[in-house]
Amino acid sequence: MEEAVKKKSFLIKILISKWFIITVLILCIGGYATWWGMHSWKDFTAKKGGQTHEMQFAQETDEAHDTHSTINDTTHAAQTMHQSAMEKQDSHTSTQHTAETQEHTGSHTAFIDANDEDKADSPAPATSAGGHGTMHAAPVRTGPRGVAFVEACIQPLDHELNHRFLGWRPNDIIRIADNIKNLQLGILEVTRRTAVALAENLSRTGRADAYVPGLEYAMNSFMIKPSEFMFPSAESKYQEGLDEWRNYQNMLRRGEASFYRRVDNLVPLLKAYESILGSCDENLVKDLGKISTFKADDVFYYTKGVATAMGTILEAVALDFDDTLSVQGTEVLHHAVEALHHASHMDPWIVLEGSPDGILANHRANTAASISHARFYLDVLSRSLTGNL
Repeated sequence: MEEAVKKKSFLIKILISKWFIITVLILCIGGYATWWGMHSWKDFTAKKGGQTHEMQFAQETDEAHDTHSTINDTTHAAQTMHQSAMEKQDSHTSTQHTAETQEHTGSHTAFIDANDEDKADSPAPATSAGGHGTMHAAPVRTGPRGVAFVEACIQPLDHELNHRFLGWRPNDIIRIADNIKNLQLGILEVTRRTAVALAENLSRTGRADAYVPGLEYAMNSFMIKPSEFMFPSAESKYQEGLDEWRNYQNMLRRGEASFYRRVDNLVPLLKAYESILGSCDENLVKDLGKISTFKADDVFYYTKGVATAMGTILEAVALDFDDTLSVQGTEVLHHAVEALHHASHMDPWIVLEGSPDGILANHRANTAASISHARFYLDVLSRSLTGNL
């Protein structure tokens, strides 16, 4: 009897241990499936949001761009016919006279093109900065200088507040995903630095000039803590700041406000952007391969938000400050914009923190390459503008 009881208790222990192991395995598999599903959804929404507002400029300018192309084609055809008639009429003229005529025709064509570019409603052509191979449609100046710049400042944060699924995330009580939250924090940081430059430099003739009240209020509104959810909420204050920017934009259209495009007003903005990129660069390359994936994706998406907002605004800088920047300065700025576009369009399914010399990717290091590139060109531009090269 005692042997039978011992055998029975031994069998019960084996069965209990097996059921325990099976239960643990089921829980582990279920937890992993839940984690994978949440991160897949976060990555999908981050991709959709990071690119939506960057395409708004291109969607708004397609019709104008087609019109501009048609006009250029017509002008080119007319010039070709004119040149053919001149060749038939002057077939017996000297070689020197023909060269002078061609030189005059080329100068006249360049003058027409230059005048077309200076028209307020004419679109700028798509540009490829630095030969990186990706074409981006430039924004269009549809009003006085400064209107396109303010519109570019509004768009990134406005998208996160009013067009993003579930809206502003950093002040949510129940936080489902953190990738979008960090992307929004990066956009907010660029918006804050731009608000300071707009209120203190770009809208004033100098330090002795008064602040524009609406821009000063907007600057203070953007400084509220992003996690505030009531009395007042972050969304309401940020929306008030955007509304004040729209009022300033309307004032520019009516000629009731000024937008100063001097070099000494632009350089502080470039320096502020360079400082943000320097911080992002440090966080991207610090302790490579030694931190968890959950911390690595926070840095990755914050940097992606910074690159998204900054690239959009710098495109408008190239448009509204074209008379301040030289041809070489505009080319350098396009290099920086292109590098920021590369960083903002990186969209891995899962942000990996692989070893720098391992098989798996390290997405922080991959993003750091583009951010360092953009920071370098902004430094070159600011130095060239201030004569420190």
